[in-house]
Amino acid sequence: MAVWALGLNHQTAPLDLRGRFAFAPEEMGSSVANLRQFSPSHDEVAILSTCNRTEIYAAGDTPAIQQTLQWLAQSGGIDAEALAQHVYTLQASDAARHAFRVASGLDSMVLGEAQILGQMKDAVRAAADAGALGTTLNQLFQRSFAIAKEVRTSTEIGAHSISMAAAAVRLAGQLFEDLSRCRVLFVGAGEMIELCATHFAARTPLSITIANRTLERGEKLAQQFDAEVLRLAELPQHLHRFDIVVSCTASTLPLIGLGAVESALKQRKHRPMFMVDLAVPRDIEPEVAALQDIYLYTVDDLADVVQTGQAHRQAAVAQAEAIIDAGVQNFVHWLDQRSQVPLIRELNAQAEAWQAQEVAKAQRQLARGEPVDAVLAQLARSMSHKMLHGALAELHAGDPQARDRARHAIEHFFLRGNR
Repeated sequence: MAVWALGLNHQTAPLDLRGRFAFAPEEMGSSVANLRQFSPSHDEVAILSTCNRTEIYAAGDTPAIQQTLQWLAQSGGIDAEALAQHVYTLQASDAARHAFRVASGLDSMVLGEAQILGQMKDAVRAAADAGALGTTLNQLFQRSFAIAKEVRTSTEIGAHSISMAAAAVRLAGQLFEDLSRCRVLFVGAGEMIELCATHFAARTPLSITIANRTLERGEKLAQQFDAEVLRLAELPQHLHRFDIVVSCTASTLPLIGLGAVESALKQRKHRPMFMVDLAVPRDIEPEVAALQDIYLYTVDDLADVVQTGQAHRQAAVAQAEAIIDAGVQNFVHWLDQRSQVPLIRELNAQAEAWQAQEVAKAQRQLARGEPVDAVLAQLARSMSHKMLHGALAELHAGDPQARDRARHAIEHFFLRGNR
């Protein structure tokens, strides 16, 4: 069984290109099914989609990397050759190593961050629900989770990690001397927004507001922070009230446009606004960044901030890589063993067929009244003959090289216990 991975991430593709290949959680099952229909070579498929990466993990009788690329390009509406400039393709041990590094947080923008592990588990769950998770990918991911746990418990890979949420607070603090005098708006109500709200709430801002498409979900999150709630439709007329705006939704189109921000700035008499767009695709139109008095940061803009402290983790990275190396070797060994399964099944089937033949023959002999000892001896001789016939035939072959190879094989398989 072949295993391969194809993907693009924050190191290989710009934000807007990554946004074209972002799969919403509710789309994952249908996307997996669509890929398998597009290319039947994809016996097993899982899609991992986060703000920093979109990756397809697949398994089949033979690698189908070009078909994977074509399907992904088609889903994003661009030419496959153009997309090929921004993707990486990995097979067998390299694919396993990459999956293990991703799960362990070694391939993240925030070195050692833990959120990716939950996102990978969600991807595996979606693949399983779609009936696309077979034995091979299940082994790959379960080993990924086990290795990630070992990395986090055995090393200090996340000891100095700075999350996106913490980075956003740090940057906001550089613009506004006192965050306790700021009004903060969070757009969305997902896991990332909850994390950001937790970090900002620790700085006791003047007020916190949650704007969400579903009011009920927004209210649930707002209760944790004693926050106000807005509907997304009400956002344009209230935007001017906020000094800090953090947005992260699954919307496929921008929710905060240039016109709305320009209007808000006029009402604010051009007091500065700090804006963070953590969504992929973008929630805030990129043209907003060009406005005076607007300080807009995207996930890519936060990269330099979150890298702080990496020097302290280099020893931990080396330890983590050693754990991953051992995991890769074990997975490749398991994969090699799996490739022998058809031959093992065939051998067992042949042995069972011989056994059935000889037992039926012995039963007939016993029914005719032949002595039990003689019947058992005949059964043993017949089974031995069937098992050794192929090997003996090779020893009598005309080709000297074939006979020599047969001799060494027979000595290894039949006589090693006697030598």
